[in-house]
Amino acid sequence: MDHGTERDTSHGRPAGRGAPPPDPVTGRVPLAVVVVDRDGLVSHWSSGARRLFRLPRQEAVGRPAPDLLPVSGVLPGTADDDAAYDAYADYDGLGPGLESSLDGRLSYPAAGRARLTVPAARRVDVLWWAYPLVGPGPERLLVLAADAEGLRGDRADGGAGAASAERIAPGFALHTDFPGAEELARRLPEILPSMSVGESARIVVQVLELGYPVLEFSQSDRVPVTPDWGVPRRAERKARRERAARALAAGEPVPDDLRDEAEDAEDLEYAAVRERLEFLNEVSGRIGTSLDLARTIGEVSRAVVPRFTDVAGTYLREQVVAGEGFPDGVPDTTTMWHRVALEHTDEPGRWDDVVPVGEAMPFPAHTPFFQCMTSGEPVLVPRVTEEMGHAVASQFEKRDIRPLITGRSMLLVPLKARQVVLGFMILLRHPERPVFNDMDRVTGAELASRAGLVLDNARMYTYQENVAETLQDSMLPHIPDRMAGCDIATRYLPGTLLGRVGGDWFDAVKLPGARTALVVGDVMGHGLNSAAMMGQLRTAVQTMAGLDLPPAQLLRKLDDLAQRLGDTHLATCLYAVYDPVAGELHLANAGHIPPVLVRAADGGSELIDLPTGAPIGVGGVPFESVRVPVEPGDRLVMCTDGLVEMRGEDIGVGLATLCESAAHPAASMDDACDTVIRALGARGGRKDDVALLMTRLRGVEPDAVAEWRLALDPAEAGRARAAVREQLHDWGLGKQAAAAELLVGELVTNALRHSRTRPVVLRLVRADTLLCEVDDDDHELPALKAAGPLDEAGRGLRVVSTLAREWGASRTRTGKTVWCELALPRR
Repeated sequence: MDHGTERDTSHGRPAGRGAPPPDPVTGRVPLAVVVVDRDGLVSHWSSGARRLFRLPRQEAVGRPAPDLLPVSGVLPGTADDDAAYDAYADYDGLGPGLESSLDGRLSYPAAGRARLTVPAARRVDVLWWAYPLVGPGPERLLVLAADAEGLRGDRADGGAGAASAERIAPGFALHTDFPGAEELARRLPEILPSMSVGESARIVVQVLELGYPVLEFSQSDRVPVTPDWGVPRRAERKARRERAARALAAGEPVPDDLRDEAEDAEDLEYAAVRERLEFLNEVSGRIGTSLDLARTIGEVSRAVVPRFTDVAGTYLREQVVAGEGFPDGVPDTTTMWHRVALEHTDEPGRWDDVVPVGEAMPFPAHTPFFQCMTSGEPVLVPRVTEEMGHAVASQFEKRDIRPLITGRSMLLVPLKARQVVLGFMILLRHPERPVFNDMDRVTGAELASRAGLVLDNARMYTYQENVAETLQDSMLPHIPDRMAGCDIATRYLPGTLLGRVGGDWFDAVKLPGARTALVVGDVMGHGLNSAAMMGQLRTAVQTMAGLDLPPAQLLRKLDDLAQRLGDTHLATCLYAVYDPVAGELHLANAGHIPPVLVRAADGGSELIDLPTGAPIGVGGVPFESVRVPVEPGDRLVMCTDGLVEMRGEDIGVGLATLCESAAHPAASMDDACDTVIRALGARGGRKDDVALLMTRLRGVEPDAVAEWRLALDPAEAGRARAAVREQLHDWGLGKQAAAAELLVGELVTNALRHSRTRPVVLRLVRADTLLCEVDDDDHELPALKAAGPLDEAGRGLRVVSTLAREWGASRTRTGKTVWCELALPRR
């Protein structure tokens, strides 16, 4: 027997180099492994079973299990009959539990100690565990057994004696010669009911690494089922069972009172097991009804009160509450635990001030809470003593928690997933209620295991939602409230279904000539893929808008791009260019719902009639554009179909509501957006995400635009500077004249140098900024260059870049436009 001098596998670390010294009751003994199939026949008989029961494998496999593991307290009628009963009086009567497991009458894990009769009249004092195998496959029962003599020892202090070993942990490995052993090992977490994930994972590691069966025993470990060591039986019940056994052995009739007691005990056992299974099934049905983390937390707490406990407090790690990634590392004394739920049967408000929900706190190392969170195993405190109550209360500053916990029975169960403790539950029972026992500990562990998985599913969903929403938010633009000749307001609403992150987007892009491109699009589908596709299309639209492509041509190239991306996603897109100087909208549509135009003159609203077109990604479909005249004060409303579509309702109803709500008077653009959202959201049933872009078309007054045509003569640069100076003084912008002259001089000089045949056009537009534009017939765009001390060219654009608020250049059908902006004083 190995007493753990090299490694204590129950803790998974070497027993030296800083590890605590091994417990005196810690070690390994050989373990017999027997698998019983659904016909009650032995399908696997390990070499450990051969050594323990003195029966070769070839004689055991295929035989009925009860024949090979017959249960009998002692051999009746022998001389040592009474002595044997005296020697094993502290654990007699456990044999029938194994017999019930072998016969298939028990559907839950069981364990105990018994004397088995083996060939050659040898009686073996064994510890045994029986785990029903509930997964697929022919196996029905896994029986583990070990010779109790290996734990007895001869030391005077009891050492590893049976009476002192209160906790036994079977950590075993199946022989590789067992067909399907490795697969059985991997399935242990799912086929062994009530086994904690942590314990079964440790067993799997030993199955795959050690290659031989062992029994580990330790005073510090707990497992789902533990052999009942030294639990005294009442003398009267013990005597009754002895008399019944002797009567049966002698062929005499068993008295009715003895038979009734046995039947009553069996009925109580079945009733207790049935109640436990019903409770677990009920709890499983009540938790995890959604993937909302907050709702799941509440379900877990309410599921156990009052049937299982009177008080249930749930604590989660900070990362779990925040919906972040999986918590790293083992919790320590600095780990912050958030109290996320508290359910109780006490009078209302009794707990609220002392332990309010939402509080975060660490737990010291000496507390049972710390033991639970670091070991990942349940901690049972039959009664909270005055001393323990005082120790716990010391963590709560200026609050006395002792009256709430002292004298109560306490069970701490960890909420685990994938070997990481996400949180734990504190369960308390009133003093007048029976204390938590080992069966409650098993039930609590199973409950916590299921709750941990449900919470982890909700946490992962929340985390993925946060990632997707962050991705989408990063892709949605931050559009200024005012652009050249227009005011803009936007809204984005995520969907209300699972996978609510979608591909809806909006954008506004500054164009030459004080124009603005307005875009709304919708990638079909939801989730990260749709959001990523949306980001690609939005970037492409921004790039092509910067090239000043006409709307229909832009959609044509966007469709070509979608084809090259090779994705199966389709997208709709509405693209409009607003020219505040000309007072018109230039629009093209790719399968999108039409925009609404609200007329300032009469307050009426209408859907703009334009060709619908095919969605982006269909390929090979032409797009058409239309021009619509607009007046200052008109409003353009563009949105995605999630705002107007409802299942079971014609989209025309939603579009009519959109027109009506968009025409409603509003004090501001934000108020106008909110009015539309309220009107269409009030109908209920919205499931898709929504993008809304509303623009007030303010226009540019004719006297705020000045234009000059300049001949291809270098002297025209001076005339341009003089004209700009004079115009700015007329507009009352004399303070901006010096900077504007310098900028215009650089741009006009450059244009005159590169223009070929057509005159250079200079235009000033006074809007929210002072816009200076110079058009020529050269298609080559200018670029900043690093000019050396002796270089004659390359400095002009550096001057423009330094003095201008913004500057840019774009190609036109006849050449290019270079523009720059100067900030104007607020009016």
